[in-house]
Amino acid sequence: MQTLTSSAPDPSSTRTLPGHSLVPGLLLTGTIAAAAFELRNLSGIAALSPLIIAIVLGLAFHNTVGTPAAFKPGVVFSMRRILRFAIILLGLQLSLSQLVEVGGAGLGIIVLTLAGTFLFTVRLGHWLGVDRKLVELIAAGTSICGASAIVATNTVTRASDEDIAYAVACVTVFGSASMLLYPALEGLLQLTPHAFGLWAGASIQEIAQVVAAAFQNGPDSGNFGTIAKLSRVMLLAPMILVLRCFSVSNREHDRGEASKRQSVPVPWFVAGFVAMMLFNSLHLIPQLEKTYLVQTTTFLLAVALAAMGLETDIRKLRAKGWKPLLVGAGSWLFISVISLVLVEMVYA
Repeated sequence: MQTLTSSAPDPSSTRTLPGHSLVPGLLLTGTIAAAAFELRNLSGIAALSPLIIAIVLGLAFHNTVGTPAAFKPGVVFSMRRILRFAIILLGLQLSLSQLVEVGGAGLGIIVLTLAGTFLFTVRLGHWLGVDRKLVELIAAGTSICGASAIVATNTVTRASDEDIAYAVACVTVFGSASMLLYPALEGLLQLTPHAFGLWAGASIQEIAQVVAAAFQNGPDSGNFGTIAKLSRVMLLAPMILVLRCFSVSNREHDRGEASKRQSVPVPWFVAGFVAMMLFNSLHLIPQLEKTYLVQTTTFLLAVALAAMGLETDIRKLRAKGWKPLLVGAGSWLFISVISLVLVEMVYA
């Protein structure tokens, strides 16, 4: 009798040890990520993020061909495990010396801009009646670092894949607008190279967009804009921890979920992110190896975003209407203006 019982398959062990069942989905997400890099290279547009291309390709595949059920385990693995590992590796692109280069005044502008934008976006979303989870993703993507911040924040927010895709679309559109408008406004504003770089780094969403905009005003603006942006990315870890605290509070007061007692996951990968940043501050990694690590991190993030696209139904995106887009536009205008005002006050 015991022999018969022990020979029966355990469904839970099958779930936790999927083995070869991950392979089809991983091959699909990896192929889409590789295609995204190739398309970026073929376009010749350095500011075009492979992360954005990856989610667009995933969306197109899922909503035309369809994602077979056999690919599901690998796609989910990409969305969760690979994403967290990529965020940990992201810490290797940051160092404490960057904070020193930005300076107290510059860091203060970045912190005030980030906090102000996040709070404004949340309030605007509440006023317009937009779902809180989607608003938090738009707020994180606008205030910190675009698509990377959105997928990292969702480990706590736990929004739907459609919310993720919508938020990524918002920050991509408005970040691209900043990339084009900022250099055109530089002549009118008469900012110093240092001030212009700080403005770009403190307010434009994606790192590639910051680089494209800031370097159009010269190498001084470009270099300082990049450093300012990377300093802003450092705030991703504390923001996720703060957001987790608010998420716990919101769930405790939500009558609809009170009976379920669902817990908000502890974002342990944030500790890894910080550890990698501190390790990188020791400058023990040779530059060539660091370049490979940066490329690997971006590729893994593209894999995760490809998986997001493969799980997203465009019909559900359309159903969200125009109000979330207004939230994204308001958030973009706020971060652009408030950061410029602060830069003008400090560097005038």
